[in-house]
This record gives sequence, C-alpha cells and structure tokens, in this order.
Amino acid sequence: MAKVLAALRHHWKKSTFGACLLGWGGHWLYGKHCDNLLRRAACQEAQAFGNQLMPATMPLKKATVFLNPAACKGKAGNLFEKNAAPILHLSGLDVTVVKTDYEGQAKQLLEIMENTDLIIVAGGDGTVQEVITGLLRRADEAAFSKIPIGFIPLGKTCTLSHTLYPESTNQVQHITNATLAILKGETVPLDVLQIKGEKEQPVFAVSGLRWGSYRDAGVKASKYWYLGPLKTKAAHLFSIFKEWPQKHQAALMYVGPTERPPEEPEEKSSRPPLYVRLYRRLRSYWSSPKEFPQEVAPEDWEELKLSTIELSIATRNRQLDLARTKDFMDICIEAESVSKGEFVHRGSQKMREPHMCPEGSQCIQASRCILQLPEGTEGSFGIDNEEYEAMPVEVKLLPRKLRFFCDPKIREQLLQAVVQ
Repeated sequence: MAKVLAALRHHWKKSTFGACLLGWGGHWLYGKHCDNLLRRAACQEAQAFGNQLMPATMPLKKATVFLNPAACKGKAGNLFEKNAAPILHLSGLDVTVVKTDYEGQAKQLLEIMENTDLIIVAGGDGTVQEVITGLLRRADEAAFSKIPIGFIPLGKTCTLSHTLYPESTNQVQHITNATLAILKGETVPLDVLQIKGEKEQPVFAVSGLRWGSYRDAGVKASKYWYLGPLKTKAAHLFSIFKEWPQKHQAALMYVGPTERPPEEPEEKSSRPPLYVRLYRRLRSYWSSPKEFPQEVAPEDWEELKLSTIELSIATRNRQLDLARTKDFMDICIEAESVSKGEFVHRGSQKMREPHMCPEGSQCIQASRCILQLPEGTEGSFGIDNEEYEAMPVEVKLLPRKLRFFCDPKIREQLLQAVVQ
C-alpha cells in the first residue's frame, strides 16, 4: 500500500489525469444507466395502454409518423429508434414510419396521404412546418385538419415543445414524455398562420414569421462554430461591421382582432327522430319569411409605413389562453434606433426567444395583414425557423385550426386558468 501511495505521489500529474478520467467515465456511465431506467419506465407505461381490452370488431388506430432523420445533425433517426419507437409499438397502435429523404418531401407526401387516425411529427421546427403545410394544402383539408397531431421533439430547434410539454434538461426524458403524451390523448387547439405570396402556394406556420437584422445575423452563427459559446455574439458583431445602421423599410396594412366564436362540440349530436324532423320542416314552411341578412360591414384596414431593425408576426401559441375572447396574432415592429452594444446583447436573447418584443417596440394585434416590400428588396424571411425568399406577402390567422397532443399537466393548467 505504501508503495502504491509513493508511486501516486511521485507521478502526481498522471494520477490526477487518471482520477479525472475515471470520474468523468463514471459520471457518463451513471447517466447512461439513468437514461435506460427512464426508457424502461416509459415502455412499461406504454405496455399498459397496449394491454387494454378492445372489441374484436374495432380496428387498431393508425398512426403515421413523419420522421426527419437529418434533424439534430443527423442524430434524429437514432434518437427516435431508441426512445420513441418502442413506446409507440408497445402502445397497440398500428404504426407506419415515413422517413423523409429531402427537404419538402413531407409536404408532397401529406398531399397524397390516405386516411389515418393520428399524425406524428418526429423532428424539429422545419419538419412541423412541412407537415402542417402539406396537410392544409390538401383539397379535403377541412376534414384532415381535425386529425390530432403529435410532436416528438428531435430537432435542433423545437419551439413547439415549450408549449406542449414541461421543460426538461434530460433529452431522453423529454422525448419519452412527449411520446407518452400522444398515448394519453389530451389535446389543445393551436393557431396557424397562412402566409401567401403573389405566386407561390401558401405556407403555414405555428410560430410565426421574422424579417430583419437579428434573424439574418442569427442564421450565420453556425459559421463561427470554432468560437464555441461566443459564436452568437460574434455573428451579430461582424454584421455591424458590414452595415450600420441596419434598417428594413416596408408598408403594412392590417385588420384588428376578431371575436372568437364558441368552440364547436367535438362530437356531433345524434340525428333527431323522424317526427321531430317533420315538425321542424312544417314549422319552418308555415312560419313568416325570414328577413334578408344585413350586409357584412367591410373590413377596417389600417395602413402603416415602417422602418425597423426587425419585424415579427407571431401566433399566441407560446401564451395559450383558452378563455381568450378575441383571436389575433402579434405584430412586433422594433425600433431602429438601437446602439451597437444593445444590438449584440439583444441578438443573443433572440436566439433563445426569437419572437420576443423588446421594450420600446410597436406592438399591434391583428387578424390579417399585408406586408408590402420595396421593389428590389433582398434578404429572407424566417418562417418557423425555415428560410424563405423575402417578398410581399399576406398573412392570415387561422384560429384554433389544428389540435396537438400535449402533456395532461399542461392542459390541466390551462383549464384551471379558464375557471379562475
């Protein structure tokens, strides 16, 4: 023992390095063990769903999964197979996994997809945006949009997961919780933005649209990967050297919020008996003729000339409120008079919260808007963190258009807020 201690003291540098390596390895192995325990517990919970008895004549529910293997720098496929796929297969669902091979494929597949009971998106913001765009471009979108959608966060940016699931620092736990939420069946209605250019087919978004200097600098942050945690600040700092002040000019026309109609019941009531229907027909026939409906008042459009450092048009999905009496989207026009230091600092904040509206910005609530850009305007829009060419667009709010599966705790919190 004395010889061992003497050797360790004599080679103290190697001993210190070995101790650090051993400690790191032990911590890594313990983390792997905890992840396996989480997976096992989730599979046991899913098995309980799969063991439930059902009538022999009832078909299995069909679930179509759109998996983007390229998400999360190519790790999404492995994450899905290890953490989500076993849960789905044990739950008793008839699961079909569709792997996308290239950008835009999910849109094409959704437009020709046959009937399914569930749609599950496994990927990031871009995959969600492709799926809902393909879904809402269908000729029968009125019926297909009633199919509930599940979201398994596997991408680099998963904005929607902050709305649907509790925060978690453990990736395995976050994925398994999201998959189990699909099996539990609780849903919440989410707003959708319809963004239509002059020639292109409409694009749909659940988060929003960004146009401006912060977005342009943010997409270049990955170029400075060698700077580690300073890459975001570097991207915004270097953008200042290229051009300052940075202004974006446009014309904005918009219509204010609309009253929220009562929510339609999920299940239609049974058809009344024949004598009731005959009585209603006779009563409507002999009753006095109805007055002609009054003409609908024209929409009250307002116009605004703007010069801003960034414009964002966002849904209210991050601040869900089931008791809200009006439907609207948030338009944030940020002041162009910011200092260079404030630009760099705020740019880092916007990487975490893209649609934040800083103090001093002009905030507008609207149900529709038209954004007119000067001729020859270059640059790009960010629509749900996906890049599109900047052009004049009309943005229309589709309130409560889609239903997404969510964690039951999230839904309970929303319902408690309605009661209060």
